[in-house]
Amino acid sequence: MIRLSKIIATVFGIGFLPKGGGTAASALYCLVWTIFPHRFFSLELLLILFVVTIGIWSASKVEAVWGVDSSKVVIDEVAGMMIALLFVPIKIRYVITALVLFRFFDILKPLGIKRMEKFPSGWGVMADDVLSGIYALVIMQTVITLKLF
Repeated sequence: MIRLSKIIATVFGIGFLPKGGGTAASALYCLVWTIFPHRFFSLELLLILFVVTIGIWSASKVEAVWGVDSSKVVIDEVAGMMIALLFVPIKIRYVITALVLFRFFDILKPLGIKRMEKFPSGWGVMADDVLSGIYALVIMQTVITLKLF
């Protein structure tokens, strides 16, 4: 069971990259999302819920081996990026903007994001990225609605 949780937590090994694993996992999801878009809101929400749930489970399992919120765990970045891309039209400029916004919030952790890490175990690992994704989503939807570019 620990092996499966490591595969999930690292998103098939991306988390083992020496640097930039979170950005690589986020960018990979952007690529997959662009190539295989699914435009059914209910399906997207179910997929996000599934990824967050297995992310909480896998991050909790690997914590005993790698410690609290290990940099190897990147499933949380995938979940946050999924949220940031909700309702976003498939245009490269929007995908790149969503990626930059999400990584900005995830790395700097402003506006209460840092506090989310205090939740226990896998909940804390996932919560800060979920909130980062929500902030990126709000800005993206504002940009799109106001046709800022």
